[in-house]
Amino acid sequence: MRTTVFATALLIPLTAFAQDRGPILLDVTETHVLPRFAELSEATQALVNTAQSDCVPSSTALRKDYSTAFDAWISASHLRFGPSETDDRAFALAFWPDTKGFTPKTLSKLITSEDASVQDPDAFAEQSIAGRGFFALERLLYDPSFEEQGSAEYRCSLIQAIAADIDRNADAINVDWQSYAPKLTQPGEDSPYRDGDEAMQELYKALLTGLQFTADTRLGRPMGTFDKPRPNRAEARRSERSQRHVELSLIALRDLAARLSFDHPEIAADLDAAFSKSIDRVQSLEDPAFADVATPQGRFRLEALQQSINDIRQIAVTELGPTLGINAGFNSLDGD
Repeated sequence: MRTTVFATALLIPLTAFAQDRGPILLDVTETHVLPRFAELSEATQALVNTAQSDCVPSSTALRKDYSTAFDAWISASHLRFGPSETDDRAFALAFWPDTKGFTPKTLSKLITSEDASVQDPDAFAEQSIAGRGFFALERLLYDPSFEEQGSAEYRCSLIQAIAADIDRNADAINVDWQSYAPKLTQPGEDSPYRDGDEAMQELYKALLTGLQFTADTRLGRPMGTFDKPRPNRAEARRSERSQRHVELSLIALRDLAARLSFDHPEIAADLDAAFSKSIDRVQSLEDPAFADVATPQGRFRLEALQQSINDIRQIAVTELGPTLGINAGFNSLDGD
């Protein structure tokens, strides 16, 4: 009798044991996704307003609003699907890593030629993504090599144009999510997702991709190798935001993981404990630009942080994914 029951159970799809997709999809969309993009749109509008009245790179107000807007993007940047993918908006907001150094080259070209596209938002939107977004603006606000390039008047116009372009993309993502949200929460004929399983896998992939990007890229790039650390490759190091980006990403991903595992308290507890460990580690670093990775002790701390994030990924892959009935056999950064 036991053999018959066991054999029958094997024939039941794993997803049959998972929670109903509807409530989870609705909760994630309404409380995790939509508020983040609304906050981003609000923060980028404030950045535009400040840039219009005060475009001096060293301005405390300008740098503060830049930081607030960048915070909002990092907290939403793991949601790289749907409206974020349209017209390469995510890359236009944050072109990094820039392995070929295209951003400084593009900005220098714009400044040297005094490209008139800064006066036309539609024309500026056609410029290379390397000269747009938060990382291009970081160069103009924090890189001393741009202080004397071209005229102060043109650099001001370029700062304003980049800020306006950032806001334009943030607004477009926010507006498009109003119509995209039902496609995620109500998959089917009018949705890119055939059913709730596909919609859930999109969110699960966002979780894994976010963790992988933070561990392998945000930490891995500046870590380099033991013999050759690469602190100059740290994300947003000029504005000393490298550590902050890891922290903000983990906090956002922790919220997503909690919502995906809501119906499974034991897994939720395992994930929460693992996230707490990682967040505690990053908050205790006191190394805003990851400059200490060049020292053995500094590298050890980043290695420990990276391993703690990989531990979260392992729980997500071995516990959360199978329980949700989701196959994690894809490379999350391949977009498959």
